[in-house]
Amino acid sequence: MELGRVGLVCVVALLLADLAAAAAEFDPYRVLGVGRSSSQADIKKAYKRLAREWHPDKNKDPGAEDKFIQISKAYEILSNEEKRANFDRYGDAGGSQGYSQHQQFHHFHEGFYFDESFFHFPFTSERRDSSDEKYLLHFSHYINDILPDSFKKPYLIKITSDWCFSCIHIEPVWKEVAQELEVLGVGIGVVHASYEMRLAHHLGAHSTPSILGLISGKITFFHSAVTPENLRHFVENLLPANLVEKITDKNYIHFLSKWKKENKPHVLLFDHMPVVPLLYKLTAFAYRDFLSFGYVYVGLRGAEELSRQYNINVYTPTMMVFKEHIDKPADVVQAREMKKQLIDDFLSQNKFLMVARLTNQQLFQELCPVKKSHRQRKHCVVLLTGDGDQFAEAYEAFLSFAVANTKDTLKFVHVYNARQPEFAEALLMDDDKYRGRSAVVILERRNNAGKIAYRTLEDAWQGSKEDSFILLDLLDQLRTDPGFLSSETVLADLNDELAPMFLIRWFYSTLDYISNCWDTLFHSNWREMMPLLSLLFSALFILFGTVIVQALSDSSDTRDSSPSEKEETATKTEKNNTSFSKESNSRMPKKGFVEVTELTDINYTSNLVRLRPGHMNVVLILSNSTKTALLQKFALEVYTFTGSSSLHFSFLNLDKHREWLEYLLEFAQDAAPIPNQYDKHFLERDYTGYVLALNGHKKYFCLFKPHRSGDEGGTLAASEDYDSSLHTEGRGKPSCSPGSRSIKNKLHKLSFWMERLLEGSLQRFYIPSWPALD
Repeated sequence: MELGRVGLVCVVALLLADLAAAAAEFDPYRVLGVGRSSSQADIKKAYKRLAREWHPDKNKDPGAEDKFIQISKAYEILSNEEKRANFDRYGDAGGSQGYSQHQQFHHFHEGFYFDESFFHFPFTSERRDSSDEKYLLHFSHYINDILPDSFKKPYLIKITSDWCFSCIHIEPVWKEVAQELEVLGVGIGVVHASYEMRLAHHLGAHSTPSILGLISGKITFFHSAVTPENLRHFVENLLPANLVEKITDKNYIHFLSKWKKENKPHVLLFDHMPVVPLLYKLTAFAYRDFLSFGYVYVGLRGAEELSRQYNINVYTPTMMVFKEHIDKPADVVQAREMKKQLIDDFLSQNKFLMVARLTNQQLFQELCPVKKSHRQRKHCVVLLTGDGDQFAEAYEAFLSFAVANTKDTLKFVHVYNARQPEFAEALLMDDDKYRGRSAVVILERRNNAGKIAYRTLEDAWQGSKEDSFILLDLLDQLRTDPGFLSSETVLADLNDELAPMFLIRWFYSTLDYISNCWDTLFHSNWREMMPLLSLLFSALFILFGTVIVQALSDSSDTRDSSPSEKEETATKTEKNNTSFSKESNSRMPKKGFVEVTELTDINYTSNLVRLRPGHMNVVLILSNSTKTALLQKFALEVYTFTGSSSLHFSFLNLDKHREWLEYLLEFAQDAAPIPNQYDKHFLERDYTGYVLALNGHKKYFCLFKPHRSGDEGGTLAASEDYDSSLHTEGRGKPSCSPGSRSIKNKLHKLSFWMERLLEGSLQRFYIPSWPALD
């Protein structure tokens, strides 16, 4: 018995010695390059500088990830006063240092209890599970890549952390399901909360392990037991319910005939599975903007005619694409086992109809791309026609010609003149010989601004053999004569003919959101639902209170005032309103007068975070020394835009809120790169004269950079900065000094930038959430 106790003491002593050695090897002061007497401001500056330098997304060094983890861990210790004091006193930042050795041994001897904080020391990437390495997500990678990609495929994300014993229990099931779903096309991600705390909080994960699904930018948490069946069912439920239509003998003709209304090819999968395979649902979600999908269960009694019509082998899965002709498929693929790569290759070659109708600008750009070189020239043959029965013969002849002559460098499309009048008038020049008749135009897009080169057939297109020979001869000349397209014009963007479908999509999205909230109420996820419930009950309380107070005040006024007094009061009010309206109409604002409020922590929430949809706050960045000069120039530049009720104007004092601005500019690295530690002006970077247009509802901003003299573009390039000497020259001088004039020149051509802002043509920088201003 004594020998056993002695052995236990030895084991504990060795373990403590190993932990002490590990703690001694890791010195957070050395990692951040600061002294033990450094202030929190110095520690924060050192951390930001090193984090930018060693972030894995920017630094391609093989050891960048491990270095970044060490930097994050060092900052986590030194930014917390308690952990920093523990490290200074005991050489470790854990919470168990306050125990004496006798107390520690007492815990080990009576029950062998090990607290997680006792083992909490920095881990390198070699200690992580190797199967999760390729799935690890960083915040910037999630915002820039994963979130946009979720509109094409769903993501299954696991939140884990160091020494999470529950994470170990679910690991075998996670590995199995992750490998299976990744092959089908589901995105897999792993967030290590110990090193990516910001991303974990952004996703709403307050505990580990957590599993969530991401699709179309919406996050849904997994609440069931972690089994392969439940995880597969969870991913399948993330997908919209109306992706794939069940097809039988009764409805297949109706389904295939919708190609003209939807302007899409239709895909049928014939398989012997009674339920739609998950792979097919994922494929339908990825290609839903280009194709419509149906599923035929060949074992069903009501599908015999359909299988016989298209000669289907019931023992082999078959996929068919139908375009303009529903009696026979345009393309077919058969395989004993449908793989994702096979399906993607098949569908990517059949995304459009043989003669697709141009219903919006995006479709026009995809079918008729801008030429990149002489070898990559692509031409479009456009049929400008009507949508009545009298144009059917001309359309059928054009379709037959397109089927016989389609090539990789030649696309055939058609446009309804009545639905795209500006497009038709630009190409036909309102010529009387084409009025009420069809016309054919050969065009080539020259740039993204709408410039094209084109040539119109001299006579109207009637679909005769002579018309076909003339068009074929023109296409032969096009291959040999680069100057064949002699006319040029600029086309406006096409109208979005399918815009009314937005209401239907919005209705389905609303139903999905309501059902998701309803399902969440029946799970133990009250922590996530508390903000929504609190907002709901607060709104009801305020509404109820307002109604009661209004009712009581109206009743008391009615009792206190006599009818004669009411009439007299109403007469006076009417007179006052009349005189006020006349006075308001006659009073015009002074030229150059703009109401500009300072953005502070008091009005920050109302002026930005809770800004109404469609409204934007245009914020000028200034300092105490440049305030007067910049505000005068700012008011003159934006005066003509003050009539818009959706624009608000504010200014931000750089001397008070520099960190808030630098946080936003981290999301606009291409337009406003933040300098590294080698920049001599790192701590004195001049942001005065920057203007940010903030959309509080959609969480994005547009950026205006100061004008430099001689720069015709109005803003600086990404790697340039405004001359700091101008800023220094302008400090403390009156507005009439040369320095003040130089400061005012920073906002030169701001009005042109404002015009582009209202047009919606400026680059937008999205952020996950608005930071606190304090």
